Amino acid sequence: MTAHAACPDIEGQLMQGGLVYGEVAPGSAVTLDGKPLTVLADGTFFAGFGRNNAATAELVVEGESACTETLAIASREYRISRVEGVPQKTVTPSEEHLERIRRERALVREAKGQRLEREDLLLGALAGFEWPATGRISGVYGSQRVYNGTPGNPHYGVDVAVPTGTPVYAPTAGVVTLAEDDLFYSGGTVILDHGYGLSSSFLHMSKLHVTVGQELKTGDLLGEVGATGRATGPHLDWRMSWRDQRVDPQLLVPAMPAQ
Repeated sequence: MTAHAACPDIEGQLMQGGLVYGEVAPGSAVTLDGKPLTVLADGTFFAGFGRNNAATAELVVEGESACTETLAIASREYRISRVEGVPQKTVTPSEEHLERIRRERALVREAKGQRLEREDLLLGALAGFEWPATGRISGVYGSQRVYNGTPGNPHYGVDVAVPTGTPVYAPTAGVVTLAEDDLFYSGGTVILDHGYGLSSSFLHMSKLHVTVGQELKTGDLLGEVGATGRATGPHLDWRMSWRDQRVDPQLLVPAMPAQ
């Protein structure tokens, strides 16, 4: 039988926006700040930390190798940027548009809430991601944008500025749970479920090449870059979520290749 340390080693980024994972004895129960985490058959567990996560989190393992550990979560500094020239109707939407926005947010919540139980997909994701598109990074996780003088929500993804029509590829395997070509804010949007509450979203695309229910492998074509929705120029906005937390995709990929 494989020996397990009393408290598991944590891999990944213990910081705001980070995704971490570890291994416990199979059959163990693991909680983070009192909330149960998924433990796969081989003992792998994982968790993510949001943009404003507290400085500590309590990890508790119950079972063959029980332990309690206080994890230190590093804080980050986020930058503020100003964007002018965005159509005013997307900054202060009309009541008609607000109703549309509410409907579309419900679609996104439903897609992200499916909790696909596929251990093969999740283990593949934890093994590493590839960039879905390569180019100049024009926006980073956690920054807050001011649109036409009006503060917007923090930015939860990484933006890659490349021409319209640039292919967008699956950064790791997953199942498509949303494929919409004209959402109010995000335009052409695909959500790819990597299993157990971990998902990627790809925004502002000009064309989609996938449908809901389609299973993709790493490197499969899923769409093309565009400037749809609330965008002032062509770029890919790649976002990731774990449960209700937004994590930073840039922490999960190698450095952007030199352009």
